Amino acid sequence: MKSNVATSPALRISSAKRWAFVLVGFVLLPALLLVLAEGCLRWAGYGYPTNFFRRLRVGTNEVYVENDKFGLRFFPPELARSPAPVVMEAEKPAGMFRIFLLGESAALGDPRPAYGAARYLQELLRARYPTGRFEVICGAVTAIDSHVLVPIARECARREGDLWIVYMGNNEMIGPFGATTVFGSRSPPLSLVRFNLALQQGRLGQWLTSMERKFAGRTPERSSWGGMEMFLGSQVAPRDPRKDAVYRNFKQNLDDILAAGRRAGVPILLSTVAVNLKDCAPFASQIASNLPAADRAMYDAAQRAATQAEAQGNYAEASAQYERAAGIDPCSADLQYQWAACLLENTNPAPAREHFRQARDFDALPFRADSRINQIIGETATKQAGPGLVLSDAAGLLAGDSPAGIPGKELFYEHVHLNFYGNYRLARLWAEQVARQLPSAFTNSAAAGWATQESCERRLGLTDWNRLSVYEDMFNRLSQPPFTAQATHKAQLAALQEEIQKLRQRMVESGAAVQARNVYEEALRAVPEDHRLHENYAEFLEMTGDLQRALAEWQQVSGLIPQHHVAYFQAGRLLRRLGRLPEATHWLEKAVGLRPDLAEGWLELGNIHALQGEPAQALADYARERKLTPQDYRVYYHSGKALSKLRRGPEAIQEFEQALKLRPGYWEARYALGEELAFGNHPAEARREFANVVRQKPDYALAHLNLGVALIQLGDVDGAIRQFEETQRIEPTNQMALMYLEKAHQARPQK
Repeated sequence: MKSNVATSPALRISSAKRWAFVLVGFVLLPALLLVLAEGCLRWAGYGYPTNFFRRLRVGTNEVYVENDKFGLRFFPPELARSPAPVVMEAEKPAGMFRIFLLGESAALGDPRPAYGAARYLQELLRARYPTGRFEVICGAVTAIDSHVLVPIARECARREGDLWIVYMGNNEMIGPFGATTVFGSRSPPLSLVRFNLALQQGRLGQWLTSMERKFAGRTPERSSWGGMEMFLGSQVAPRDPRKDAVYRNFKQNLDDILAAGRRAGVPILLSTVAVNLKDCAPFASQIASNLPAADRAMYDAAQRAATQAEAQGNYAEASAQYERAAGIDPCSADLQYQWAACLLENTNPAPAREHFRQARDFDALPFRADSRINQIIGETATKQAGPGLVLSDAAGLLAGDSPAGIPGKELFYEHVHLNFYGNYRLARLWAEQVARQLPSAFTNSAAAGWATQESCERRLGLTDWNRLSVYEDMFNRLSQPPFTAQATHKAQLAALQEEIQKLRQRMVESGAAVQARNVYEEALRAVPEDHRLHENYAEFLEMTGDLQRALAEWQQVSGLIPQHHVAYFQAGRLLRRLGRLPEATHWLEKAVGLRPDLAEGWLELGNIHALQGEPAQALADYARERKLTPQDYRVYYHSGKALSKLRRGPEAIQEFEQALKLRPGYWEARYALGEELAFGNHPAEARREFANVVRQKPDYALAHLNLGVALIQLGDVDGAIRQFEETQRIEPTNQMALMYLEKAHQARPQK
């Protein structure tokens, strides 16, 4: 039975009011809460700015400088990479031609950006067009990829650029969101990547990401940056489907970068990427795991036959056997590389080039831009070709500079990083194309030709002292995994060692240091505001023993790039060497204030506190350094020394043992361990450690002395006498050795 009672007007809610309630309750109120949460987090100082550049006043000038927190949006905090120092006038001066170079570590100029392609390019343009003003801003960062370069490009579009150069592609597989990355999610859909990055532009998003990492247990594989070695357990098979997702993402990111330039009306040189094919064997190789047993047996037999023929110098037979093995499994990177090497030895450069390329493409640790990456770059340039976009075929040009058209050690230090000649040649290619984009006011007064490499290097303040430092850095890098597993490892180290010896011989020649000093001073007279020149000069001054002037150069650098930690750290380090410890502390505290994750800064501060007789404070500093770089063997040694001062012997022993575990050849830690064992009344263990030090460092007098003391305690008087005598031979004025020798002779049993 239906009710006839009418609905009360007081209970009626109109449709409009219901929708208003929904809008307020489910849209406006949550939005207000989100805005409030974002505001509270910003007010509390939580989070980090996400721009690539930040505005700063340096002296009387308003400039843009790098944001050292930029990488936190893309990397876990423990592995975050930061841009190199940049100082760019906020308002571009009239008559200035501003170029942005976008890319990764190869574009940056690793291992020393001071001698990268951007620097050579700037000097080539300045020398050819002396009436023009040029500024090359390097928007490149180590370990980044195209996902990171999209927001960098969009920001550069607002910074009055006259030309962009895009040189990217080496890190697509290993960079953030790559196929085999250690930085987080692997090969996610681009929409998910973009959502993640958009979320982290706000402080609330940054907090949510931090909480998600914490509660999901997503910790990086290493607690600090460890270079290419971090990727050893992250191989990717040649035909892994995740690679296709990476190529799709790369293409879209590249399109978005170019679109940002078009909207800003900036012409772009889009460059293919050159890599070392001939003198860089694959970092890792995989054989198909699903081969039938019979096929695998035939494959192994062909490999053995090829290796044997190659060892006998029969390269034709070796090539035939490698071809037979490739018919069974063509995706082995090592096989393709060995096959290519044999073809080259047998003077077949064209097929050798192709197999070197395949060796690169099938590398299971893909640290190099592969054929598909360069194909996408070329196809994009062709599709979008016009006045605003020009292809710069760096891969083709540098191949043409190489024997047999196969790029190798004549251009590269290792896999992708160009040496001095390689950076100059790349810069020449770009300079010739940049010249076509210059206004007539620049070109009307052009010099006759391009500056030589030698001329550019004088303008860059590059001498043998800087070259030696670079080659030593590269030698140390190539002495670590994954380079140590490469078939070309020994040859690479030998070539570097040969270059190091040549440089050292030239540096001791009469007048070499005076000539080098003149190079720096001439370059600085021309461009006194160039912080890189002051850094180069400081490096030379320190290597030649002029610490006071080196300190003055670093102090000048601190005024030119006050936002960056490097000058404060270097000045503090030199002040410690000069014995000016309070001043050193002041400068180092500035460095770690700007960069709290500066492990070397905490190590230096710890060493200063140890020298000042403050071992407890030193331990606190070392703890900060250890948290940042737990693989640094030095921090355990220094911590052990501080613990020894505090009479905490068992803990000190543990620290020295950990240092030796990380670096077995670290004789200083072994000697300190021997001392601590001796103090703890463990003469047998102390004897073992001192004996090892004597074998490693036979000219170290104190090791012989302490070994002799341990031998006396163990009753080996004759052995002790030999050690005391050796101590006196090395150090005739050692009174302790004389005293112990007399006592040993007195304790010697009478015959």
